[in-house]
Formats: sequence, C-alpha cells, structure tokens
Amino acid sequence: MADAAETVKKTAEQTTAKVQAQAENIQAAGAKAFREGVDKSVASLTQLNAHGKKNLEAVVESAAAAQKGAEALSQETLAFSKKSWEDGVAAAQSLSQARSVQELVELQTSWAKSAAEAYLAQFGKTTEILTASVKDSFKPINERVTATVESFQASR
Repeated sequence: MADAAETVKKTAEQTTAKVQAQAENIQAAGAKAFREGVDKSVASLTQLNAHGKKNLEAVVESAAAAQKGAEALSQETLAFSKKSWEDGVAAAQSLSQARSVQELVELQTSWAKSAAEAYLAQFGKTTEILTASVKDSFKPINERVTATVESFQASR
C-alpha cells in the first residue's frame, strides 16, 4: 500500500508539474498574443497619425497653391483693368480730336476692335491662370488620395 500511495503521489506530482507547465505555456502564449496585439495597435495608430499629418500637410499645401493662384489672378486682373482704363482714356482723347463724323466712326471702330481683341486675349490669360491654379491646388490632395487608395489596396 505504501507503493500504491507512493505511485499516486508521484502521478499527482507529475500531473501537477505537467498542468503547471501547460498553464505557464498558455500564460506565455496569451501574454505574447496580447503584446503582439498591443504592438500592432500602436503601430496602426502611429501609421494613422502619420497619415493624418500628411493629409493636413496636403490641405495646407493646397490652400497655399490656391492663394498663390488667386494672387496671380488678382494681379493679372488689376493690370488688365489699369491698361483698359488707360486705353479708354487715350481713345477718348483721340475721339475728341476727330475732325469729321467719318473719322470719329473709324477711330471708335478701331478702338472697339482693339478693346475686344484685348479682352479676348485677357480672357485666355485668365483662363490659363485659373486652370493652372486649380490644377496646382488639387495636386497635393490628389497625391494623398492616390496614396490612401494604394495603402488600402496593399493592406488587402
């Protein structure tokens, strides 16, 4: 009976040791999985913060490009207005010096033609400036959208 008790004691100790080893392995695996999960979450948050920062930088860059375009458009419009005013004053002086109705009509027709041509040329310049400004303004945002789409596609 002493042998049986000894055998039961040994079996119990072996079983206890095995259970303890398994429990330690399970605890280690759980801790490792938890640590990996936390590390992945922190990495994802870091990546999300970096992505948000880049998005904000793109918006700021876009706004700066839009402001630059608006300034260029404003300067061009101001220069055209000034030149139009000067041309109008010169035309008025020229018209006031006409000696006949026919000369007055010729001068007025010539001025109207040159004014229309100048307006159309200015309209083309304005359109080019506006188009370039919009393109430059959307470029940083388009780049971020492309990067985001590529990032989502890569994570699939």
